[in-house]
Parts: sequence; C-alpha cells; structure tokens
Amino acid sequence: MTVAPERDAAPQTPHRKDLRLQALVDEPHRRLPALRFPHLHSERLRSSRTSLGTGFIGIAATLVAVLLLSFDLARFVEEWRDQTYAEPGLAALSWLLLAGLLVVLAVAARTAGDVLDSLVSLGIVGGLGIVVALDAAAVWGNGDLGHDLTAAPAAGYVLLAMVGVRSSRSITAASGLLGAALVALLAVNALDATVPPSGLVDGAAMIAKAVAPPIVAAWIVHVFRNIVSAELERVLVASTTSAPRFSVGMMASVELARLDLAAEQLMDGIASGRTRLPLNPATAQAAAELATELRLHLIEGRRQTWLYHAISESELLGRAVTLSDPESLAGLLDPSQRDGLLSAVWLMLGDAPERSRRSATRVAIEITVGPARPIEGKARTMHVPIVVQTTGVARSRVDPATWDAMRKVGRHADSQRGGSLWVEIDCVVDRPAER
Repeated sequence: MTVAPERDAAPQTPHRKDLRLQALVDEPHRRLPALRFPHLHSERLRSSRTSLGTGFIGIAATLVAVLLLSFDLARFVEEWRDQTYAEPGLAALSWLLLAGLLVVLAVAARTAGDVLDSLVSLGIVGGLGIVVALDAAAVWGNGDLGHDLTAAPAAGYVLLAMVGVRSSRSITAASGLLGAALVALLAVNALDATVPPSGLVDGAAMIAKAVAPPIVAAWIVHVFRNIVSAELERVLVASTTSAPRFSVGMMASVELARLDLAAEQLMDGIASGRTRLPLNPATAQAAAELATELRLHLIEGRRQTWLYHAISESELLGRAVTLSDPESLAGLLDPSQRDGLLSAVWLMLGDAPERSRRSATRVAIEITVGPARPIEGKARTMHVPIVVQTTGVARSRVDPATWDAMRKVGRHADSQRGGSLWVEIDCVVDRPAER
C-alpha cells in the first residue's frame, strides 16, 4: 500500500468524519455502531426475565398477595376497634407505609419495564424493615407479638408480589432476613414478658405465614425460568441443523456483519472523497487490521460444522458435551439425522438425576465422529461412525424417545462400560462430491 511522502503526512486537521471512521475501524469490537441484529446468546435470554413469561406469574403472585393482605388488614381493623394497640398511631403508620411500598413497587415495576431496579428493591426491603419495627412498637406492651402483629407478617406478601420482577435468589434472601427479624423480636419479647405456650404457637405460625409464601413462589418462578430458558436455548440451537456443511455461528454472523459495515463505511468514504488517498499511516493500519479480522472470521468457518456451533453456542451443551470431529464429518449429516442426534443429546441431559440446569454439569457426554469409511459397491455413500459416551446417565433412566431419535441418525448399538453408557451409531451419508 502506498504511503504518502513526509511532507504530505505533515500535521493536518483531519476531517471530523474521518476521525469517526478511524475510531470505528480501529477498535471494531468495541466502537462499531450496533446494528439491529439479534443477540442470541442464552445468557442474555435468561437475563430478560419478563420475556420468559414470568410477568404473568408476577401478576398472579400480586393478586394472591393482595388477598392475603386483605386478611391481615381485616385483623388490623378488628384490633383497632377493640383498642388492642398500646400505640395505635404507630400501627396505623405501619399500614400506611406498607400500602405506600406496594404502590411504589407497582409504579417502579411498570416504569422500568417490569424489571425492578436493584436500588428500588433495596429501598422497598428497607421500608419493610421499618414496617416491622413500627408494628412491633405498637403492640410491644401487650406481651404477645405472635398474636397481635398484623403489618409485620404482611410484609412477606410484598415480597411475594416482587417474585415476577426480581431474581429468586434475592427474594429468598429478603424472606430470610424478614424471618430472622421476626424470630429476634419474638425472642426479645419472650425475655421481657411471660408468653403462654399458645403465644409460641401463634408466633411460629405468624413467621411461617410471612416467610413461606414468598419462598415457595420464588422457587416456582425459578423452576419455570429454567424450563423456559432451556426450551428457548434448544430452539435456538436446533436452528443450526439447517446450516451448510461449513458455516459460522450465530454470534460470529453478527460480528461479521459489523465488520462488513465498517469496511463499507471505509470504502464509501474513499469513493465519496471524504477519506483522501493515499491513506495516512494511521488509517492504513486501521484498514489492515480490519481486513485481518475479516479474514480470520472467514477462515474460522471453513472447518466448523453445525454440531460444533450447536455445542459451543449453548451454555447447557457447552458445559456437558465434548465433541471430537477432526475431519468435520458431522457436516455431512442430512437435516433429519442432525435433528435426531441433537434431540438424543438433549434427552440424555434431561435424564440427569436432578433436572435443573445446575445438575446438568454432573452429566458428561462425549461425541466422537469418524473416521469415515466407504461402502462396498456404493460409491456415492460412505459410513460415518458416531460414538456417544455418557457419564452420569444410567441405561434404565434413558427415555425411550432417545432411542427413537437415534434411529433417525442410523443403526445403533448400546453397551455399559465401566459405569458409562456407550452408544455406537453407524450413519450412512452421501459423499461430499455427491452433495
């Protein structure tokens, strides 16, 4: 590439558009303009909780929380009429604060797109602590907190209403703090005053009523999110079965599109005259780096098959599955065979002793493809042996649908070797020249 003479490279005030283009090309991974291509990584899918349908579960949890709150509110009104409270003003203030926190929760979740901000959630949890303190102060002189507290146990229902907009771990932690605070209040109250046995039973029931609903709801939402996330990930991974023999993955395709945009902007600048020729050293170096990135991405896809991308771009498969395909023979499988092999792997992972995403790491699957061998008398086809070795999956726990999926791939035989399940599949495919 021609470099301008020293006098031409003298300090000049570069055009503002040239500077912006140079920044785009110089660090393509960080400063390229974001195209509106889908970001399909499973981790981002899981972070978008409301896109998994948990918003509807949150609405149901909020309705249940309102019904439970109505019961405790009726108890508050009854105790107010009976003049049970030693400090009725504090009790009324605790319920007003509780109602205000519910309103703040609804408005904040709606404004933030049904995903509650961490600072707002911390503020709500802190406000619930004040509610508990005010309610306890209102009935402290009675000596029976387990029976007289109304707003304090109702604080757990606010956490119940948050299950659709916060992580299950944060809800469980907040519920644990609420339970610990109630236990501490009952213990201190028992030291100050004589509490009858019925009061201890009432206290235990009150704590269970406050803590159990949000914890159970958080567990249900957690399981639901895992199920839906796994199904979404499977759908995304299944899209690789229609890819050509050698291709780039989904994320690599997005990165290639961004690099291509930067190259187009560079060439457009040269064609329109915004970028002068010959290029100055900085722009020439940036263009060379851009070309290198494009070549690397294009070369990467020449030996990577659909199975490689299905495993590497899936968090679940990437942690549990190991692929050995030095000849890239998996790309010779037709779409039906690909779907059968991928379905069999997913079903084996689903047959783990614990069906959560964490337990899938205890299951190891090793897939070995090849080497290929020709079929006698049939020059257009050849054998591609596929060996699937599993660890942590018992033969008796394999779903029958797994074997149906493997029949799509080819004839297979299974055996148990040293505590591992071995499945040898004899797959018949067309020769590359015949495809």
